[in-house]
Amino acid sequence: MDREAVFFCDERGPVSGSLLLRGGTIIDPGSGLEGRADVRVRGGIVAEIGRLSPEPGERAVDVDGLIVTPGLIDVHVHLREPGQEWKETLATGTAAAAAGGFTTVFCMPNTDPPLDSVMMLEELQRRIDRDAVVRVRPIATISEGRRGERSADYAALAAAGAVGFSDDGESTRSSAVMREALTATRELGIPVMVHCEDPALTGGAMHEGDISRQLGIRGIPPQAEEIIIDRDLALAELTGGWLHVCHVSTGRGAEAIAAARRRGARVTAEVMPHHLVMDDSWVAGRRTPVNAAPIPAVDAECGDPDTKVNPPLRPASDVRALARIFARGDVFDIISTDHAPHGRPEKQGRPFSAAAFGFTASEVALPVLLSLVRAEHFTLSAAIAAMTSVPARLWGLSGGQLRPGSPADIVVFDPDERWTPRDDTLLSRGTNTPLLNRELRGRVKLTLVDGDERYRDC
Repeated sequence: MDREAVFFCDERGPVSGSLLLRGGTIIDPGSGLEGRADVRVRGGIVAEIGRLSPEPGERAVDVDGLIVTPGLIDVHVHLREPGQEWKETLATGTAAAAAGGFTTVFCMPNTDPPLDSVMMLEELQRRIDRDAVVRVRPIATISEGRRGERSADYAALAAAGAVGFSDDGESTRSSAVMREALTATRELGIPVMVHCEDPALTGGAMHEGDISRQLGIRGIPPQAEEIIIDRDLALAELTGGWLHVCHVSTGRGAEAIAAARRRGARVTAEVMPHHLVMDDSWVAGRRTPVNAAPIPAVDAECGDPDTKVNPPLRPASDVRALARIFARGDVFDIISTDHAPHGRPEKQGRPFSAAAFGFTASEVALPVLLSLVRAEHFTLSAAIAAMTSVPARLWGLSGGQLRPGSPADIVVFDPDERWTPRDDTLLSRGTNTPLLNRELRGRVKLTLVDGDERYRDC
């Protein structure tokens, strides 16, 4: 390293302005770049990429041995504001996103009140402008109040900035409302993003199977998810609208999506990191990762509420199937986190059956995915594409690649650094993850949005 270069933790303050990231390995599926190169950032955009020398007055950052990619995009997070700020705020949720390498996030509308009107989207935008440290794009509701009975005003919500429509946390009960929403997507160009769960089959707390019966915990059968996937796929084919299936957790559900796509349906889908490595035995305290071993296999508390998520952790057969299907490339366009923070009393203060569903995930998603890459289930380029260039292309976003002239939304990470997420070190208000206090491998070192530092690990 020459004497002009600086480390992340020097005394010169935040990384911003004109700077040169020197010696990193670039992985940018959107522009086809993969290999060692320097990146110059000037005026909030990527100015040059190649073998570059520092210019007078330019700040140089040595990233030798680190990976440099476009800023990650997460199309499925819960930021809880307005109305549930004890769980998360725009400030804490976007700080956690930046710590995970995310520079753009889409926030779900299951707030209090829900994001079902132009007035609510305008109020949310004021808060975003004031508090957010990464880009936040809102998802509006499919139905008024997320009750599944009456359609929201889709055209008005899209004009107010919505990037999709979802009743996430609930499946839209009325097939007529779902049909109307999917029909609207043809003109509006943004998707209906569906949480698939038949309400007649819910009421459980984990996957229904051998382990739920052993533990005496009421289960949720996989058919609860698959039935609604089938319904919404049929409506997508009927209308020609854009359906995006959230957090697919079963192999059968994924294969149904593949079949619909072969028939010409406009369907995209996402898979979550936790559904690629954790199975329902984690609820029983057997924390052995499936598909990879990012952390030592250790036993933990049986029935730990931090293993309760919706859709639930499925059997190992589904976990293996999802990894194979992602690698196949014909179902899962996107990897998202479903970051769902809760206050500790909503998790650890209650029995498993009464605890809230959800994992905090923004800060731990990348190391989980890196464990799958190391186990050769898929390439790092494929994982990065599913969180950068693909969502950028689908939603017409300006980021998602490191091309001269593109916004300088950049993440730098060390794929091998070992670290342990803890209550007092995670930036999210929610620390409800079964990975808490367990060593992970792979850590974000620097996150830039428009060339300005939004996270730096010292």
